[in-house]
Amino acid sequence: MPQTYVVTGAAGFIGSHIAERLLRDGQQVRVVDNLLTGKQAHLDYLQSLSGDLSITIGSITDLDALNKLFRGADYVIHLAALPSVPRSVAEPLETHAHCVDGTLKVLIAARDAHVKRVVYAASSSAYGDQPGASKNEGMSPAPISPYGAAKLTGEFYAKAFYHSYGLETVSLRFFNVFGPRQNPDSTYAAAIPKFIKLMLNGERPPVYGDGTQSRDFTYIDNVAHGALLACAAAAAKGEVINLASGGRVFINDLVDKLNILLHTKLPPAYVPQRPGDILHSRADISKARDLLAYEPLVGFDEGLRRTVDWFREQYRQAGKHPSVR
Repeated sequence: MPQTYVVTGAAGFIGSHIAERLLRDGQQVRVVDNLLTGKQAHLDYLQSLSGDLSITIGSITDLDALNKLFRGADYVIHLAALPSVPRSVAEPLETHAHCVDGTLKVLIAARDAHVKRVVYAASSSAYGDQPGASKNEGMSPAPISPYGAAKLTGEFYAKAFYHSYGLETVSLRFFNVFGPRQNPDSTYAAAIPKFIKLMLNGERPPVYGDGTQSRDFTYIDNVAHGALLACAAAAAKGEVINLASGGRVFINDLVDKLNILLHTKLPPAYVPQRPGDILHSRADISKARDLLAYEPLVGFDEGLRRTVDWFREQYRQAGKHPSVR
């Protein structure tokens, strides 16, 4: 029997992949996005798939709209936010409005609609720049950016609604998600899509700092898989759980791997480190294994190859002539 899922932020990169997975699994899917950072093209793609899909263009800050949308839903996967650490440093009030006020309204609407569970997209930025080989959920949060603080506040609200109202919530701390359909053009674009586009054009990728910082880059299929596990795992309710690959890639090594895949020899263009950026981020995924029975489906190297192939194909379809084979 199909279940009804609401996906907030479904015009975004992660949201569109999770909505696609749900549709392919035969679920009923309602999506909402205000298109502030999401793309209409992602919604058009979802509409091209067979399945039970309804689309609402609107904001999670509109409680009345959420009340209507959530009525009769089984699960809410809450991804809508104003992403990016640098953007939050430049626009802290706007980040708070979308990430904190919007999340509170999502939880209120979910509580009032008696949904079974809310899965909240938290962020590894909650850890800040704490030392240690990997970040685990037992560490005290120490965000160093407004975005990290706002996403952490959403976690606290999710847990408070579980204890105060019995609304089941699970907060998943995502670590540097990447994959096809990720936006390379934003001022605040993530490293991998931005690097790929620049290198396809024969340009050197900008690396903030000296390139010795590291990230737990996590392929999108792993995140979609973990989010759906979190909807059903009985032991996960009320918990905060890392969702990542559990690996570590240095930024200089990322550039080297892209050069190999793209058949280029483009060295990094080093630029000053940005405020709010952390040096190292790697997840301990033991809790996800224990509570969700989660294992990454796609390793970093395979995910990077798939992502490069997707971007190269987009260039070919657009009639462009990248500087690489």
